[in-house]
Amino acid sequence: MDTRVAVIGIIVEKKESVEKLNSLLHEYGEYIVGRMGIPYREKKINIISIAIDAPQDIISALAGKIGRLNGISAKTAYSNITTEVGIKS
Repeated sequence: MDTRVAVIGIIVEKKESVEKLNSLLHEYGEYIVGRMGIPYREKKINIISIAIDAPQDIISALAGKIGRLNGISAKTAYSNITTEVGIKS
């Protein structure tokens, strides 16, 4: 199975959903390369970016689950490079 590198951009507008978001990120933690969070206090939102290296279906599943959380939106940008599992560049 091939993996791809992607970035999931997340906007958190409702703090009530943060616990569920963190639970999802923990569940998919083995695929997450890095995470950056920025609190934008003036707008009362949080901006999070997740770098992930996983099979396409895993990335889609995580992004879909995040996007269904109340008060949270997510968009994904994919690299065009795929890597076979078990092969390191």
